[in-house]
Amino acid sequence: MGVLNVTPDSFSDGGRFLDRNAAIAHARRMLDEGADIIDIGGESSRPGADPVPENIELERILPVLKKLADVPVSIDTRRPSVMREAIAAGASMINDIEALAAPGALEAVAGSDCAVCLMHKKGDPATMQQDPRYGEVVAEVRGFLSSRIAACEKAGIQRDRIAIDPGFGFGKTVEHNLTLLKRLPELAALGVPVAAGWSRKSSLGSITGRPVAERLAGSLAAALLALQGGATILRVHDVKETRDVVAVWQAWRR
Repeated sequence: MGVLNVTPDSFSDGGRFLDRNAAIAHARRMLDEGADIIDIGGESSRPGADPVPENIELERILPVLKKLADVPVSIDTRRPSVMREAIAAGASMINDIEALAAPGALEAVAGSDCAVCLMHKKGDPATMQQDPRYGEVVAEVRGFLSSRIAACEKAGIQRDRIAIDPGFGFGKTVEHNLTLLKRLPELAALGVPVAAGWSRKSSLGSITGRPVAERLAGSLAAALLALQGGATILRVHDVKETRDVVAVWQAWRR
């Protein structure tokens, strides 16, 4: 899953692809490099980010989505109205950091054949990294995701349309993130595809001391560990390099 942020303030590439032509060109480049899904986000969910108006989010994502109608596109949004517009415009997946918990979100997806990725987070982006605490992080994340899978199925979203994401970096310390990564098989045991998004994140900066632009090696290491833990969707900025990691891992497995 190649990350395409059409925002001015995303933590890694904010502003680079706000221009729709630049965004479309980057999406095509990621597809050429081996991306299976392009994940378009029009509202930053980085720690400390403020929400943007719905009309601005739609103005950012819809023109790009319509130009990529021939490929699988995921829309990273938490608004049911945006979900409906995106699905009508041809989105293949909704990637929701709130796991379809907003009023009307389940219905927005259930009435289509669109896939969904349900993510766990604790708190809102503006404050989630201030002091996140858990009794037992894996149990809490697993229980939440299990309950959201059940809610989706009850709403009519078939299980084979559902993926889950533990939400690395979303209301979690470095220790929380590493614990979830180490125990990822416990989430994979829920029986739906697991997505992992470690690419360039601040936890890697804390571990390595590297700034955002120098976190490729750390991102690739985390991607490999996620693969070994059972992840089947890797949400990344560096598609070509991650594809090489996947190729080596698959050859080793064979």
